[in-house]
Amino acid sequence: MAGELKSLLAKGKFIVAPGVFEMFSAKIADRMGFKALYMTGYGISASHLGLADAGLVTYRDMVERARTIAQGTRTPLIADADNGFGGLLNVRETVRGYEAAGVQAIQIEDQETPKKCGHTPNRRVVPLEDAVKRIEVAVEARRSNDFLIIARTDARTGLGMDEALKRAKAFAKAGADILFVEAPESEEEFKRVGAELAGSAKLLANMVPTGKSPVVFAEKLKAFGFSIAIYPSAGMGAACYAIEKSFSYLKEKQTLENCPVPAYDMKQLHELVGFQDVWDFEKRHVEIK
Repeated sequence: MAGELKSLLAKGKFIVAPGVFEMFSAKIADRMGFKALYMTGYGISASHLGLADAGLVTYRDMVERARTIAQGTRTPLIADADNGFGGLLNVRETVRGYEAAGVQAIQIEDQETPKKCGHTPNRRVVPLEDAVKRIEVAVEARRSNDFLIIARTDARTGLGMDEALKRAKAFAKAGADILFVEAPESEEEFKRVGAELAGSAKLLANMVPTGKSPVVFAEKLKAFGFSIAIYPSAGMGAACYAIEKSFSYLKEKQTLENCPVPAYDMKQLHELVGFQDVWDFEKRHVEIK
């Protein structure tokens, strides 16, 4: 339902959003009762193209994945849009495309092109004036105020926390609904982000175990003033580990009998992807021979 994410935030609900990157992960997360899902750019780039999250995925790749996930789930979707995929005209098109696709919040960052994953080194940001203009264009481009603009800054790693906070405050003045300071390097830095920005807009924290930031529990983030915690790697990290272990067992044993890796059986897979609806349709409309 359009506006559901905005309503949850207005009610003061704290949102933990797992990272989804294709339809297995999206469908599993959708039925678990999360308040929102997060479409991770890293996950889309890797699962769809097999490439690093280094600015190689295109607007068309991302918006079509967002449309598929949004239409195939009921949970509000937050979606990564990198740096808008080009100039200001591209930013406008990206916002309009994501909104039309059914996304409820779009994340736009201040990195140069090509951008990189926020938990890798050597990230560079555009000048503050250019970054603010991106957010102004994004706010102007949306067709409904229910569609939320998340403004992310990657300035912390290269330019320090003072610059990151300065940028976030400028993004709030430009109309951003949610502020995202990427990669604080200590719990104290998360606390400082909350202390300085919580009155400006809603705050989002990126929880990436083994990344640049420490993992801060939800209750503590909420106390610091944050409203959303995203976990982009929660699904893809676990999936990659399980796939590797299952394939290794198959290669060694030449069978999956007695494989110790937990797995869905075919009945569970059929249920997840909606085969019951197919069978019900066929009973009504197709003569089965």
